Amino acid sequence: MPEPRPVSARDDHAAWREERRRSVTAPTGNLALVETRWLPHGEQPDVAAEYAGAPASVTVTELTRSDIDTGETQHGLRFWDADAPAVRAFDEIDTFEYDPEWVIEAQFTPVAADRTVPFEHIRDNGGTRDLVVPGDITFSRDGTRYTFAAFDDGGRLLLVFGDPTNGREDEAGTYGAGRFMFVQRASTSHGFGDAGPVTLDFNRAFVPPCGFSHAYNCPMPPPQNRFAVPVTAGEKNIIWRN
Repeated sequence: MPEPRPVSARDDHAAWREERRRSVTAPTGNLALVETRWLPHGEQPDVAAEYAGAPASVTVTELTRSDIDTGETQHGLRFWDADAPAVRAFDEIDTFEYDPEWVIEAQFTPVAADRTVPFEHIRDNGGTRDLVVPGDITFSRDGTRYTFAAFDDGGRLLLVFGDPTNGREDEAGTYGAGRFMFVQRASTSHGFGDAGPVTLDFNRAFVPPCGFSHAYNCPMPPPQNRFAVPVTAGEKNIIWRN
């Protein structure tokens, strides 16, 4: 029996792209979110009541956030529809070809546990929300030294970055508000409190959830997370059926 063919970086990238497609088209994927409803302060969500009379294709979930003015916890509901117009209109995610030059080794340096960075969010009309940034990510690219801030997204470092391709209307143009990418740690045993190497694989940069549904409120790249050169790797934009 022949030995299995080793998985190449390009094969791995193709598998990631396929997983992204499955994720965004899932019944509670990015395309299925049709409404985010924030409740008045002090009001608790009643998911069971929201299911009454809802179509079978609809899923209702709860979420919370900190009020941008008071910092108090605010409860909300999200409504997902597996048969949403966006799901039916979706064709594919346009993506750059895999480029090993955009796999960058970087260094994570922890900072004080209470350090936050203000991130402007796309639906907050210029307001900012302070997000916990566990450390600095430093690297060099084309002779420029960068120090990026990645925030804690449920136990994973999420990088929100911008570059000159954002909003361009040519074949190298990417999503206008910037892109997201998860930072890969050299070892899963390291927590955020440990200094060490990380990998920035910009081939896995992705269109943020707000690119798929207006019901998301995504953070935008802070000034220090902006490249001076075009990042020609990762996802570009969503392609819709005519």
